Amino acid sequence: MINRITSLISWILFIASFIIAGIALWEKLANLIGLTLTRGYYTNMQLLEFSVIALLFVIAIQLWEIKRSIAAKGS
Repeated sequence: MINRITSLISWILFIASFIIAGIALWEKLANLIGLTLTRGYYTNMQLLEFSVIALLFVIAIQLWEIKRSIAAKGS
């Protein structure tokens, strides 16, 4: 049960990080022509930072799952 939940959370964070990175790209392109998508609340670099943080959590979850699977095979 916990495996399925962590896998689901991992996939959600992975997809969300790429969506946020895409929004950051579109924000940069919009800024080049003088518009904004986020109404100035977030810069494109802040959005990229959020994306990287989400990917960092995905990596941590994946490493935890690998550790658990290795420990289960060793027992």
